[in-house]
Amino acid sequence: MGIKENLDKIIDMKNRAALDAGRAPQDILLCAVTKTRSSDEINEAIRCGVTDIGENKVQEIVDKYDKILPVKWHLIGHLQTNKVKYIIDKIDMIHSCDSFRLAEEIDKRCAKAGRSMDVLIQVNIAGEEQKFGVSKFEAEDLIHKILDNCPNIRIKGLMFIAPFAEDPESISKYFAEVKKLYDELGKTEHINCDFNYLSMGMSGDFPVAIREGSNLIRVGTAIFGERNYNNF
Repeated sequence: MGIKENLDKIIDMKNRAALDAGRAPQDILLCAVTKTRSSDEINEAIRCGVTDIGENKVQEIVDKYDKILPVKWHLIGHLQTNKVKYIIDKIDMIHSCDSFRLAEEIDKRCAKAGRSMDVLIQVNIAGEEQKFGVSKFEAEDLIHKILDNCPNIRIKGLMFIAPFAEDPESISKYFAEVKKLYDELGKTEHINCDFNYLSMGMSGDFPVAIREGSNLIRVGTAIFGERNYNNF
């Protein structure tokens, strides 16, 4: 199947998962993950209705930015402090804020650019050593430190990357734990803290993530097909 057919299938799955969970389908945002994808592929997806795209690497954003139709850009991969300056004027949301040092750099670059940035705090509930993110015990302290010191950052929620599993049901407990943390931290009262997004769920597990409370799913392979890393 092509991009349109795949996208229609994913949207149908998303909508059914939302309805099964007693939620409105339009409340679940689909972010199309465009890592390694060509500008032609991305533009086709946008013409088919995609409104938000997510890139993992700064260099890909820089390379593609001027070739892509109007769309909202999300940085969903790990972000190094020395690369913030290259994308601060291009993206709408950073999903992977995982340290105060990174937040300070984002805030500094936003101040210079005369803008604010929406960020999600990346949490690593499963404690996987190979993945970035703060523990559930560190998340609250990081949020308060950012709010107290970084006026150009708006904290919009949490992001989580679940462990790989052949059976998505086996990782539902992690999604549920993140949702619980999201609900607790979302009570924080601050002008720059407004929990609107719980970003979790990818191609292989997003229906389970939606059932457990996700309202922003990041789907790439299921839309575009398997990636060809030889292009990069």
